[in-house]
Amino acid sequence: MTTQLTTKRASQSLFMILTAVCCGATLALAQAPAKAKPKSKYQVSNLPDFGGTSSGGNSINDQSWVAGYSRLLDRNRHATLWRNSLLTDLGTLGGPNSSVTWNVKNTAGIIVGISQTADPQLLGESWSSANFYSTPNNVGYINLGFVWQNNQMRGLPNFAGGNNGFATGANNLGQVVGWAENGIHDPNCCCTQVLQFRPAVWTLGPPDQIQDLPLIPGDSSGAATAINDNGQIVGISGICDQAVGRHSAKHAVLWENGTVTDIYPNPPAPWWNTPTAINQHGDIVGFAGDPAFVDGNVLHAFIWTKDNGIKVLKPLRGRIPEHVDSEAYGINEAQQVVGVSCDADQVDCRAVIWDHGVYPKDLNDFKGDYSGILALAKDINNKGEITGRAVDSTGVLTAYLAVPTP
Repeated sequence: MTTQLTTKRASQSLFMILTAVCCGATLALAQAPAKAKPKSKYQVSNLPDFGGTSSGGNSINDQSWVAGYSRLLDRNRHATLWRNSLLTDLGTLGGPNSSVTWNVKNTAGIIVGISQTADPQLLGESWSSANFYSTPNNVGYINLGFVWQNNQMRGLPNFAGGNNGFATGANNLGQVVGWAENGIHDPNCCCTQVLQFRPAVWTLGPPDQIQDLPLIPGDSSGAATAINDNGQIVGISGICDQAVGRHSAKHAVLWENGTVTDIYPNPPAPWWNTPTAINQHGDIVGFAGDPAFVDGNVLHAFIWTKDNGIKVLKPLRGRIPEHVDSEAYGINEAQQVVGVSCDADQVDCRAVIWDHGVYPKDLNDFKGDYSGILALAKDINNKGEITGRAVDSTGVLTAYLAVPTP
């Protein structure tokens, strides 16, 4: 969900919709104090793909595992894992497409995302996942949130009566978050969406068990987008709407100790208010809607901390055309934040990093001899390594890894 719940953005006249992230020693490693410091230069490399014309890195953990998707020659996308830049196809749940769409973050070997099954949609819904797949097979199939562990993918259960689900993040304690449909036909759903969906937490088994999270009073639908090892969860609360953000993201929320808190009580607009990531300290980043753009073409990045509340993160200065859109997608323990900055028409989009400042730096100014354009930064780990999407000279969208150098 922009998130759409999603994400969106491209570069050079390419528009991307994206949005739009188990214990013991690994837990200690994940919670170790951050040592990353701002760097002035990166060694950037493209990650291998399956031969199609589009791939993207959406998550990077402290083992430098990058997860995302890669398009096949037949245009379908498969969820992808890169370990030491080696490519692994995570497969699907029987349908043509799958993808890792958010920053998963854990170091326990748990990857989560979405996948089509072989079963047709029973109510004609396009579901939240359609924006993360390529045409022509992006709709028409039931979608489930998936877990990939020990080289196997399995689907996660939905709420009673629901058909579709979506998994976004997992922590080192075996908890997975996302959203899933229930059986309620809601008149506030629109377009192709029919059923309500609720923010979900799955406790991994066997058997895997699903539990819903409370919404802001008066709301009917919502989604969880990220979780940390303290069990803090972020996401959205609103109405059913399109199931891709917009009015579903009326409230940006934090779930903690069984309660829901609106972290942005007076946003600029009552739509697209979406947390995208949370670190172990409980610092949250995301984006908020603009009063003039109900469809989310212009958004405004933010960071929320317990001590200081909301701070708006600005787009790049001095760009022509002027940049007015900013979206934050990843944060590490050192509070380095990555995302994207765009003009209003998404013709010029740049991967950016906010290093404890209101204004970002263009990562393209620090990419060395890398020839592509870094169009989007989706995640950053505690070593300061960044992944996202770049655009090469032929217009191919490619996953990249940017490693800071002294």
